Amino acid sequence: MASLAVTLDRAGGAPLPRQLADAVRAQVVAGTLRPGDRLPSSRSLAAELGCSRAVTEQAWAQLVAEGWLEGRHGRGTFVAGVPGAAPLTAPPAPVASARDEPTGLVHLGTGTPWIDPRHAAAWRRAWREVAAARPPRGYDDPRGLPELRELLAARLGRLRGLACGPDEVAVVAGTTDGLRHLLGALPPGPVAVEDPGYRAAVATVEAAGREVRDLPALQPVADLGGCAAAYVTPAHQHPLGPTMPGPHRVALLAAARAADALVVEDDYDSEFRYDVAPVPALASLDRARVAYLGTASKSVAPSMRLGWLVAPPALADRVAAQRARTHDAVPWPVQRAFVALLRDGYVDRVVRSARRVYAARAARVGAALAPHGELAGPVAGMYATLRTSAEAAERARRAAAAAGFAVPLLADHARSAELHGLVVGFGGCTDEQLDRALAALVRGLQPTV
Repeated sequence: MASLAVTLDRAGGAPLPRQLADAVRAQVVAGTLRPGDRLPSSRSLAAELGCSRAVTEQAWAQLVAEGWLEGRHGRGTFVAGVPGAAPLTAPPAPVASARDEPTGLVHLGTGTPWIDPRHAAAWRRAWREVAAARPPRGYDDPRGLPELRELLAARLGRLRGLACGPDEVAVVAGTTDGLRHLLGALPPGPVAVEDPGYRAAVATVEAAGREVRDLPALQPVADLGGCAAAYVTPAHQHPLGPTMPGPHRVALLAAARAADALVVEDDYDSEFRYDVAPVPALASLDRARVAYLGTASKSVAPSMRLGWLVAPPALADRVAAQRARTHDAVPWPVQRAFVALLRDGYVDRVVRSARRVYAARAARVGAALAPHGELAGPVAGMYATLRTSAEAAERARRAAAAAGFAVPLLADHARSAELHGLVVGFGGCTDEQLDRALAALVRGLQPTV
C-alpha cells in the first residue's frame, strides 16, 4: 500500500477535501504515486490525518470522477492508468522575462481608443435595443447581419472610396480574424508583412503555418515572387506612421499582379487623419487584387471584437463557405448593437470627437519628444513614433515604468529591421496621465552625465 505524505492546512482558505485531492493529484502527476498503487482506505487515512472520514471520502470521490483513481470492488482504491507508464510531467512554472513590465501600469499602447464620455447614453441605448430584440433561432449567416452589411457598405463608399454592395461585405471578429479567414482560403505560400509591422498580424500568419517574409516598411515593393499574399497598412503604417505614397501603391499592385499574390489591406487608423481628408483605400484601385480589412476596435472598443472584410469575389465565396461549415460568425448581440451605433450616428460622433482630441494630444507629444530624436508624424491615429538610439529608448522606457506607464519600444515591432525608439500611444489615457508620462519620457531621453 502506498504511503501518502499529505499535510492539511486547517487555517488555509481552501476546503480540506480539495486540499487532499490536490495533494494526491500532484503526486500522481509527479510519478510519486504510480498506476496500480493501492491507496489507504478513507477510514484509515482520516484517522492518520486527524480529520473526519467525510473529508477523505469526498477527496477520493472527486479523484475517481476525474479519472485519477479507481475503486475496485472488495479490494480498495487504486491509482488509475497503465502500470509501467511513464509519469506525467507538470508544466514548468512561467519564467519572468527581463522585459516583463510591472503590473498596474497605464499602458500607452497603439490600440486603445479615447471615447468621449458624453456619448455614453447612446452606447447604453444601443444595448437596450439589443436586449429588447428577438435573437435568431438558428445559426447566423456567417457573412453577418444583412442590415449591418448594408450600413457598412454605405459607410465604406462614403468614407473610404470603396464602392461595394452589402453582399460583398463580411462581418468578422476584428482584422486578425479576417486575416485568418483569408489565409485559410489562399493557396500555399509565404506571406509578406511590413517590417516593422503589426505584431498580431505576424502572429496570425505564423499560427496559420505560413512563413513570414519581411517587407521593409516605407520602401516600394518590387517583387512578391513566391508569396501568396502581402499584408500592408497603407493608410497609416503601423508603427512608423506615414501614409503609403501613390507611386508605392501602384508598385505594390503591379508586384502583386506579377506574382499572382493577394494584397491584404488593413485600413489601420484611416478615420483618424487630422491634417487632411482621409486618403482613399488601396482597395479602391484594384478590387480584384486587394482584400480590405476594417475594424471597430479603434473607433468604438477593441473588446467588441468586430470588423469587416471586403475580398475579391472568388476568395470571398471560399471564405463564406468555410465559415458556414464551421458555424463561424460574429456573435449576434455585438452585430445588432453595432447596427444601432452606426444607424444612430454614434460611431461618427465618437470618431469626430476623438479626432479632435488626438490632434491636440499629437501636438503636445510632438512638442515634448521632437527635441530628443526623429519624430515620425504623427498626422493620424492615436500614437507617435520617436526614432532614437537603443540606449535612449530603454532609458526612457524604464523612466516611464517608474512613473507608472508602460511604453512600447519600436524594436518590439521589428524583426530584421534595425530600428530603435519609442511608440507612444495617447488614446487610452487622460490628459493628466499623458503629461506625466511625457515628463518621465523626457527625463529618460536626456543624455546621462
